[in-house]
Amino acid sequence: MKNLRMMMAAVALLVSLAAGAKGRVLVVYFSHAGDNYAVGNIKVGNTKLVAQYIKEATGADEFEVVAVKSYDMAYEPLTRLAKQEQQRGEKPAFKGAVKNIGQYDTIFIGTPIWWGTFPQVMFTFFDKYNLNGKTLIPFATHEGSGMGRTVSDLQRLYPRAKVDKGIAIYGHDAKSSKARVLKWLKKFGF
Repeated sequence: MKNLRMMMAAVALLVSLAAGAKGRVLVVYFSHAGDNYAVGNIKVGNTKLVAQYIKEATGADEFEVVAVKSYDMAYEPLTRLAKQEQQRGEKPAFKGAVKNIGQYDTIFIGTPIWWGTFPQVMFTFFDKYNLNGKTLIPFATHEGSGMGRTVSDLQRLYPRAKVDKGIAIYGHDAKSSKARVLKWLKKFGF
């Protein structure tokens, strides 16, 4: 019985360490594969690559925001569609759901920058989930926009969340950015 209690205590310790310095961690992201500016036609989106680096380093759970509608098109038509969605305030539906989002303390939120901010499908995600009271850490892939308005958009949507300034990675550097991402994660204790 004593050995069983010691083993249970050891398991509890390992679980608490795996949860990281910031409690339970989730990586939520939208990524676009296919025709991308500066990198051409890619099988795995730039943002997904960065999300995978974060997931591996933190042991986080993961939720990829996958739009119901298809964004599988050439770059130029996609930029026009993204601009129209933003101008119209469209909120495209996405597939799946995060089970029990309340269990997460820290949420990394990843996105490509489309017209200065998140793609509209991410705003659909934000409408569905209340992230107030959580630590939100944005990360973005871009080709010159940096973080765009993502930080201020998160602060506006979740005024009672702690929103970090995040990290911006050039899309054409995503494949070679793992060391930079790991260095950045150290500031959060990962």
